[in-house]
Amino acid sequence: MFDLTSELLKQITLGEDSVLELKTVEFSGNKVSGPHRNSMADEMAAMANAHTGVILLGVDDQSRTVTGIPVEKLDVTETWLRNICNDLIDPPLDCIIRKVPITLDDGVERTIIRIDIPRSLFVHQSPGGYFRRIGSSRRQMKPDILARLFQQRSQTRMIRFDEQPVPGATINNLNPKLWSRFRTTISPKDDLEFLEKMKLIVKDEDGVTRPTVSGILMACDAPESFMSSAYIQAVCYRGTERNGAYQLDAKDITGPLDIQIRDACKFVDRNMRVYAIKAPNRIETPQFSLNAVFEAVVNAVAHRDYAVYGSKIRLHQFADRLEIFSPGSIPNTMTVDSLSERQSARNELITSLLARCSMNIDVIGSQRNYIMDKRGEGVPIILTESTALSGKMPVYRLFDDAELMLTIFAAAPPGEE
Repeated sequence: MFDLTSELLKQITLGEDSVLELKTVEFSGNKVSGPHRNSMADEMAAMANAHTGVILLGVDDQSRTVTGIPVEKLDVTETWLRNICNDLIDPPLDCIIRKVPITLDDGVERTIIRIDIPRSLFVHQSPGGYFRRIGSSRRQMKPDILARLFQQRSQTRMIRFDEQPVPGATINNLNPKLWSRFRTTISPKDDLEFLEKMKLIVKDEDGVTRPTVSGILMACDAPESFMSSAYIQAVCYRGTERNGAYQLDAKDITGPLDIQIRDACKFVDRNMRVYAIKAPNRIETPQFSLNAVFEAVVNAVAHRDYAVYGSKIRLHQFADRLEIFSPGSIPNTMTVDSLSERQSARNELITSLLARCSMNIDVIGSQRNYIMDKRGEGVPIILTESTALSGKMPVYRLFDDAELMLTIFAAAPPGEE
């Protein structure tokens, strides 16, 4: 959008509209005194909530003249903007901030700051509330419009969240070795056609081809670079308390989702105890059924709500239990009590891709050839194998309709049953 300076200058002469905002910048000493921080945050969030747009600092919106920003104030202004994005907008806003020199008709060069704001995956709140941009102004969203926007940007929309384009990502961010594993003998030979058919890429509202959420999660080496909470936080504690002083092991597990599943299982396997008795032959009893742990991690990764900003999957291992927290409520009309009897997928595309990924970890007792099983056997395996091992039924709990927690109890040492 407005890639050439001539295009940008022409748009400035036409004035503000739905995708362009013009602002002058005032300073008091070495600080930005105008526009007000809260007002600027409202403008930026409104644009992200509506559609892709550009804000130009150093341009008068009334006279449509380029006033510029003093060179010595450019870094101060950029820092001011980044603080607004991180501190005043929830969730924090990702945008591109650039210093752009412009030569005017009189031959004088002035520098402005250009802020490219992509249509966001999330709904952003700013100091004034929830805004969207209509024409050249921002408008506070009424409750019904806000509810509809949340719905549109969640799993319930016609185009599911895992099929939406990821702002700022490009096809080059996808690793051919990762997406080519989904190819079959009947797949299109052309790479772009194949990626589009698999919904790993899609055109955004500006017609730019970008990776989808599923494309980033399954075919990017570092999904967390684009979706900051798309990882598993694994921690092992000594004893039964969640206390940093008793932490034995910790790891942020990143990478494509199938790699996260593998490494999370390895984390549990590495840190759990295996008890052995002679009766008369040696019998080993692990604290947890690794098959049940595998199914639990697969479910957490496949069914979590990736539209929830800032919430990652948490895997906490204790001497007496394993706790797995997955962001998001239970999809559709399912309840905690019906998890073992019913089947529903929040992320249809992600589950279908995981169903094409070969097993990448040796799990005793598993009959799987592929990571994801779409027959709904995961929860029953978690319940039956864990109960048989520990004597205690695993427990699912839903917190504030926003996070699902699974507790798997550890087998007691021999003689302590």
